[in-house]
Amino acid sequence: MGHPRYSAKEIVARGRDLYERKLRGELEPDHTGEYVVINIETGEYEVHRDHLAASDRAAARFAGAPSYTNRIGQANIGRIGLRDHVAG
Repeated sequence: MGHPRYSAKEIVARGRDLYERKLRGELEPDHTGEYVVINIETGEYEVHRDHLAASDRAAARFAGAPSYTNRIGQANIGRIGLRDHVAG
């Protein structure tokens, strides 16, 4: 899903750039195979071994922010955009 301020292409480009420039070296040694959800505006992120848990934590922390998800140390999983947080 896209985001009101960014096209899907922009989200992917920003997310990949942040991952490659700032996060790969920090995350891959200890988190390979886990998921990272990156707020593409701030560079903040959430990491978890479970994709849904990482996504839920990011949605709670960065409500409404454009995000990019990548599996650490592997090809991307193709998830981008906005995820509504549902309190429960």
